[in-house]
Amino acid sequence: MADSHAEAKHPFHLVDPSPWPFLGAFSALILASGALVVMRADNYWILLIGVLCVLGVMFGWWRDIIREAEVQGHHTKTVQIGLRYGMALFIASEVMFFSAFFWAFFDASLFPKEATGFQWPPKGVETLDAFDLPLLNTMILLLSGCTVTWAHHALLHGNRKDLILGLALTCGLGAFFTCIQAYEYGHAAFGFRDGIYSSTFYMATGFHGFHVLVGTIFLLVCLFRAINGHFKEDHHFGFEAAAWYWHFVDVVWLFLFSCVYIWGGA
Repeated sequence: MADSHAEAKHPFHLVDPSPWPFLGAFSALILASGALVVMRADNYWILLIGVLCVLGVMFGWWRDIIREAEVQGHHTKTVQIGLRYGMALFIASEVMFFSAFFWAFFDASLFPKEATGFQWPPKGVETLDAFDLPLLNTMILLLSGCTVTWAHHALLHGNRKDLILGLALTCGLGAFFTCIQAYEYGHAAFGFRDGIYSSTFYMATGFHGFHVLVGTIFLLVCLFRAINGHFKEDHHFGFEAAAWYWHFVDVVWLFLFSCVYIWGGA
């Protein structure tokens, strides 16, 4: 009788106390502080510590969520609905996040001020060729959107081999994108502190690059879970959330490529 009384009488999941929200916020503070130090003094130590802390939190938090879903069976249909709403609201907040950078870019470019010599791009700024590496990265991200969709389609039809292959290709394309962007930054003719153009350029494209990196890690977790047989045709929101996030990253890049690289660099 005691066991039956201890069982939940509802389909919801009351999460146990967890240290990850606090540690995640603290790690994000270290990461943001490190980014500011890099912008001001080119010192990367605090940023590196912040990245390691964030990765540690991601590992621990995702491990616990996977355990809740696969071992403890807490992710009921009702809980999955809540997770869907939560992911949708998170992506909506990300839209607002990038809107701020686009706002700054368009304010500076559509209404050039004295600081830019009343022209855009500012005189003396050697912009990047949109149809060189940026176009290649665009093709890479569009292709990765196709491969992650292929992986999802394979999962829905019980094709585990194509699911794993599609996820592996998507992760590889995401890593390739990051490497090309790092190369582009290393060979750009302007630095972060070289004026309004460079600041808005690096803030918008750099944060997008960070999101690609996070999305790649997200999909890597899904790849390992797929290899271990975690996902089922009717129960795989962890994969769906990663796919939603990846498609969001794709769409943001299309806006960046069109507005910042092509129009803003003309």
